[in-house]
Amino acid sequence: MDLEKLLTDRLTPAFATVAGTPVDPVVRRSQRADFQSDAALALARQLGRPPQAIAAEVLDRADLTDLCSAAEVSGPGFLNLTVADEALAGMVSALAIDLRLGVPVVTEPETVLVDYSAPNVAKEMHVGHLRSTVIGDAAARLLEWLGHRVLRANHLGDWGTPFGMLIEHLVDLGEAEAAQELSMGDLDSFYKAARVKFDADDTFQERSRRRVVALQGGDAATLRLWRLLVEQSERYFLTVYDLLDVTLSERDFHGESSYNDLLGSVVEGLDRLGLLRESDGAACVFPAGYEGRGGEPLPLIVRKTDGGYGYPATDLAAIRHRTGTLGATRLLYVVGLPQRRHFEMVYAAAAQAGWLTPPARAEHVGFGSILGADGRMLRSRAGGSVKLVGLLEEAIARATAMARERNPELGEAEAAEVGRAVGIGAIKYADLSSDRHKDYVLDWEGMLSLDGNTAPYLQYAYSRIQSIFGRAGVAAQPEAGISLAEPAERALAFELVGFGRVVGEVADSLEFHHLTGYLYRLAAAFSAFYERCPVLRAERPIRDSRLVLCDLTARVLRQGLYMLGIQTPERM
Repeated sequence: MDLEKLLTDRLTPAFATVAGTPVDPVVRRSQRADFQSDAALALARQLGRPPQAIAAEVLDRADLTDLCSAAEVSGPGFLNLTVADEALAGMVSALAIDLRLGVPVVTEPETVLVDYSAPNVAKEMHVGHLRSTVIGDAAARLLEWLGHRVLRANHLGDWGTPFGMLIEHLVDLGEAEAAQELSMGDLDSFYKAARVKFDADDTFQERSRRRVVALQGGDAATLRLWRLLVEQSERYFLTVYDLLDVTLSERDFHGESSYNDLLGSVVEGLDRLGLLRESDGAACVFPAGYEGRGGEPLPLIVRKTDGGYGYPATDLAAIRHRTGTLGATRLLYVVGLPQRRHFEMVYAAAAQAGWLTPPARAEHVGFGSILGADGRMLRSRAGGSVKLVGLLEEAIARATAMARERNPELGEAEAAEVGRAVGIGAIKYADLSSDRHKDYVLDWEGMLSLDGNTAPYLQYAYSRIQSIFGRAGVAAQPEAGISLAEPAERALAFELVGFGRVVGEVADSLEFHHLTGYLYRLAAAFSAFYERCPVLRAERPIRDSRLVLCDLTARVLRQGLYMLGIQTPERM
């Protein structure tokens, strides 16, 4: 179904024959024809021949008769290729009867582990958790749909010295009151109250320190209290995930604590391999190629001077478990860009230890920050972090009000349902439609607009198609012949057959703005088609053909948005 690949496959042997060596035809879309190849220009100097002559010989040797209605040399040596309407219509017909829309299940599925979201126990989820959660969930959905075995890992911050003060604060409040406070989702207040007491009360400080020792020593009573904190926090996180409509569940919680029993063997293994070196009393690994500003080797501290374990030890234990026990061959860490060097060093150390070797590999799926209108890190009016729940609820409220205003016929329940789908969709799409490596500005008016590259624009295109079928009172006939007599029909067909190529590219790169860009182009092509090509007023068989184009567009929009975690309401 990939036209670029089909044309590339046809041109490659012809170029190889002319050049005497393998050549990439470099096929791409063109404004002068449907597609263009520039490869003859690059070959001219190598072969000592005019590029026009090279291009002409390639055309003579290439088998394009069933695929192109026109193929010509233009300008300094470009190959301009126009796809035959019959070939394009045949591809659309094949898509119409394909449940997978031209995207086959992978022939060699992998076990892919996606590490994302990762909030801290007894701390509120804030806007900083949004990008990891949304990007990670999109990766999990897309790779799962392609046929990979996807394991989700929510690496909770559920261990360490802060839990001494948190448990002591819980004891002071009483278990029932603490559980009630945590269940209401006011995690920030709980954490801040514990912090205030720790900073102001020496006795509380000492109790907290003793409690840390008891926790790390496996004291049964302390562990029970710790589990209460973890369970209440997890319960709250699940309500946030439900509101955000992501696929993380309770079985995906894998906190730092789950690797505690593995840390000792990780350090022993590193030592046995000769990878540990002492630095200022700490046991460290020094991955090759990583240096500080002064050129000194950078350490990964796996065991601190006090005998405790550093974050690298937990990360290394996780990699060893994920590759060795779970059998994952692709590890995706959806974590902010500031953590890039840390993870690169962890991957390097794991590779040196033999825990991350081909075919297994790890990727840091990094991302930038969310900014406010002032171009700075998004903050609340009080100057603190914006709570994620508050952000989501505001999006839903704005979208619900918009739905009521645009369509007064919607009942209260349906308006609320549409408002949630549009509001949450707008938040996710604004994130995924930007290059994840860059920061982006949270702009309510822009993200909720029904015009432009937004989720509401795509959702509206989908609902508009559903209204066509509602008025028609019939379903599309996938076996109907496809007519592409009008330019708008042809333009829409080109976008439809490009779905598989885009999905394949994004599965490799995890650059979701390429998928959103494709869906936007598809919706825009449909809008032009809808305006210029009457559907229900057309005579048969044109009417049947256009209904197939409408149905296929809706299916691609729905599947594409699903992979982004965005719902498609039937009415808006």
